[in-house]
Amino acid sequence: MAKIKICGLTRTKDIMAVNEASPDYIGFVFAKSKRQVNYDTAKELKSYLDPKIKSVGVFVNEDIDNIATLCNEKIIDLVQLHGDETKEYIERLKMKISCQIIKAVRVKESQDIFKIHQMPCDYILLDAYHEDQYGGNGISFDWSLISIRNKPFFLAGGIHYGNIQKAIKETNPYCIDISSGVETDGLKDPEKIKEIVDLVRISAY
Repeated sequence: MAKIKICGLTRTKDIMAVNEASPDYIGFVFAKSKRQVNYDTAKELKSYLDPKIKSVGVFVNEDIDNIATLCNEKIIDLVQLHGDETKEYIERLKMKISCQIIKAVRVKESQDIFKIHQMPCDYILLDAYHEDQYGGNGISFDWSLISIRNKPFFLAGGIHYGNIQKAIKETNPYCIDISSGVETDGLKDPEKIKEIVDLVRISAY
C-alpha cells in the first residue's frame, strides 16, 4: 500500500488538517521557499502534530549541524536532502543523526535515477527537473523513466487528486509526496488534504 506525505506545512491550521486526515508523513521546508519555516515555527507545529504522523525536514545544501539539531531535538523524524548533497555529505550527516535520510533527485533522464541509487540513503525521492529550482515546482516528469527500484522511493512533482491513482498504479511508489496538489490559492486546503488521503487509502483495497 502506498503511503502519502503532505509537504510544505506552515500553519497550525495545516497541522489540524493533517491530524484529521492522518497521512503517513508531513514535511517542513527549511530551504528557501514560499513554504519555508524556521526552527521556532517547526518546533511549535511539531508539538501539535499527532505522534503517529512522521515529520520530514526538507533541506537544500544545509549546514549539517543545523540538521542534527532539528533531529536530536525530535522536531523532525526524517531528513530530506533536496540539493547538491554528495555521498560524503550524507556519510558525515549519518555520523551525527539516527534519523533516516531521503535523497531527492530531479529526474531529467533515467541515468539520474541510476546515480541516486548509489547514494548511502534510506529512501530516494524522484521529482521533476527544473533548471532553476531544486523542487516544489508543481510539474510532473515522465514516469516511464523509473526502471531501477533498488530502494523504496517517494514520488513527487505535479501530483493531485486527478492523477494520484494513475501515479500509484504506474510507478508503485513507497510513498506519494504532495504539496501544491492540496492547496487553494497557495495555502493548504483541509478538504483537499482529507480527500486525497482518503483516496490513497481506498486505492489500497
